[in-house]
Amino acid sequence: MSAIANTKAITPPDVRARKGGTPLVCLTAYTTPVARLVDPHCDVVLVGDSVGMVLHGMPSTLGVTVEMMIMHGKAVRRGLEQALMVVDMPFGSYEESPEQAFRNAARVMAETGCSAVKLEGGETMTETIRFLAARGVPVMGHVGLTPQAVNTFGGYRVQGRGGDAERIGRDALAVAEAGAFAVVLEKVPDALARRITGEVAIPTIGIGASAACDGQILVVDDMLGLFGDFQPKFVKRYAELGQFAGAAITAYAQEVRERRFPAAEHVFADAPKGAHATESGEAA
Repeated sequence: MSAIANTKAITPPDVRARKGGTPLVCLTAYTTPVARLVDPHCDVVLVGDSVGMVLHGMPSTLGVTVEMMIMHGKAVRRGLEQALMVVDMPFGSYEESPEQAFRNAARVMAETGCSAVKLEGGETMTETIRFLAARGVPVMGHVGLTPQAVNTFGGYRVQGRGGDAERIGRDALAVAEAGAFAVVLEKVPDALARRITGEVAIPTIGIGASAACDGQILVVDDMLGLFGDFQPKFVKRYAELGQFAGAAITAYAQEVRERRFPAAEHVFADAPKGAHATESGEAA
């Protein structure tokens, strides 16, 4: 019996059609439990290569591999029902040639069940985006600050100020014309993001850009206060779960040392003579 696709799930054409409409809500996810939490509220869930820094303690995204993205992509897929799932193509997996990009993107899509991939880069990536889109791989672009080029930029600096604005504008237009269904604008001035949003025919998704963008994305661990190594200016913390978790772990450690945990309600009594154990291991 053939599989039937979930017709409720958001598709790349659905996202593209939201240009100029209700802003797109986007967050990252790397695990099944978080995917389940964000799915009812998000239009797009990105399995970002930020997983390298957020979950694996890497200093940048450059050490992330295709295998890592597939592993986390599979986990996120299990937790989604309606949001569009996009997976980042990691550094070194698509820059060499359109053919290399297609081989790796096809593998990522086949093994994770994602509906699209995201590539960093503007004018230099147009041939690759066009090649992928023509072969059934929906592509989300990413211009402005592209974290995989952190060494070229000399750090995570704002892009597109002054004369550099024209470069970012050209990149966004090139990505749109090459066939991307949406483009992320990262860490660019508000005025530039507004201008680009008005110029390109596809939705812009801002992160450190402008409220005028067609959507917004944040790293979920940033906005929940779980990632505390640093906090970018563009991140608003909607919770401080890291602090709550720290307090809970402190309380647990204290109770263990004082022999207050486990208490009577957390341990099991021996089975009465003649009683049979249930399948859970507890006495009947």
